[in-house]
Amino acid sequence: MPDIPRPPTRQLLHLVFGGELNNVSSMEFKNLDHLDVVGIFPNYASAYAAWKAKAQGTVDNAEMRYFIVHLHRMLDPDSQSSQR
Repeated sequence: MPDIPRPPTRQLLHLVFGGELNNVSSMEFKNLDHLDVVGIFPNYASAYAAWKAKAQGTVDNAEMRYFIVHLHRMLDPDSQSSQR
């Protein structure tokens, strides 16, 4: 049976970064010079995997938080993508 070509998937960029917060109830970082930029990923699944690994690795520090930023939404805010 021949392989059926798959349509190309859209590149949906996601940024994963984190740092230590001043307070667990705020989104203000203690020191912007010490932010951990994990990377930019081509889709939500790979960004989530990187976020999860970093978050689990810092579980002992209650003030450390990692985030996923949907860069594709910022780059194309008019897009009505149902994808993450």
